[in-house]
Amino acid sequence: MFSSATINRFQQLDTPFYYYDLGLLKQTLEACRAASAKYNFHVHYAMKANFNPKVVSTIQACGFGADSVSGNEVKAAIEGGFSKDKVVFAGVGKSDKEINYALDADIFCFNVESVQELTIINDLAKAKGKTARVAIRINPNVDANTHHFITTGLEENKFGVDIWQLPNVVDALHASTNLEFMGIHFHIGSQITDMEVFKNLCVKVNELDKWFDERGFTIKILNVGGGLGVDYYNPDTNSIPDFESYFKVFNEYLVVKPGQEVHFELGRALVAHSASLISRVLYVKNGLKKNFLILDAGMTELIRPMLYQAYHQIDNLTPLINDAPTVMTKYDVVGPICESTDCFRKDVLLPESVRGNLIAIRTAGAYGEVMVSGYNLRDRVQSVYSEE
Repeated sequence: MFSSATINRFQQLDTPFYYYDLGLLKQTLEACRAASAKYNFHVHYAMKANFNPKVVSTIQACGFGADSVSGNEVKAAIEGGFSKDKVVFAGVGKSDKEINYALDADIFCFNVESVQELTIINDLAKAKGKTARVAIRINPNVDANTHHFITTGLEENKFGVDIWQLPNVVDALHASTNLEFMGIHFHIGSQITDMEVFKNLCVKVNELDKWFDERGFTIKILNVGGGLGVDYYNPDTNSIPDFESYFKVFNEYLVVKPGQEVHFELGRALVAHSASLISRVLYVKNGLKKNFLILDAGMTELIRPMLYQAYHQIDNLTPLINDAPTVMTKYDVVGPICESTDCFRKDVLLPESVRGNLIAIRTAGAYGEVMVSGYNLRDRVQSVYSEE
């Protein structure tokens, strides 16, 4: 929860803005680093979750690598100080331009998502007289038990190579003189809170590691992706994910051979709780069936509730620094965008609210600022930091 001093600071600022608690971010990173270091696991930060420069520099300073899904993310990672030998490049639709940039940057590894992509990377590397390090992203057909928009490991998803295609992968690797095979890569979805899902993933990884070994391929890297979820419902009491239990699952159920490294690609779990979207009430509309709080932030600033039906805790910060008795009222909390979809949550029980009240939409550090749009010609939302 925010201190009175912080809320007083907010009242002096123009809204909306993203507020980053860099102290909490550092605590989260240290918890992840300590838990992963027990097993000598390697963590790469998924840049797509949040590429705010101060967030990225804080993560880089913790010693993690970077997981990128576009050429510009590769560039941002390198310019942000990540060592090129800790940068990986995934993505189902890498362009030639992006691949060439990553080849020139000599990144650690391409996570390849189709047989055709293997051929393309090999040809582009050959034209430059280079050897590209590659891992094969395999679709293990493991159900992540999460929202269908953010599951990525089923055969019906566009990502990765299906298991039945692996003989073709082997043929392509044998035919590719400018590729160095590093290992296998997986990512089955996002916002996963059931540890049994990761146990099931380990079983599949073990099977596929053995499958490649039987065909004469030495796997150096077991990249199990990320997907660890956070508690959107209790951001104050569960502000740091359970990294201990998460990494323990892989230590117990993943068979790691001598010389192999285990890599992770965590995004949401590292940054989600570190930011809130701070807005003001523009208008209160009281109706016969509904009461509306109309904010100065909308789907252009945070689209997750509209795109994924995602839950975010919503707090009215103004009553927290007032002594007046609290009268609770239900509101549909909506934005100013000219779309009926522009609704953060319905029937939110809040202290009776008035124009000018400060509203915090919590746990917005992941897939918040990075998905901001200029729809309705909106001004771009600003960022504010705790250490300012």
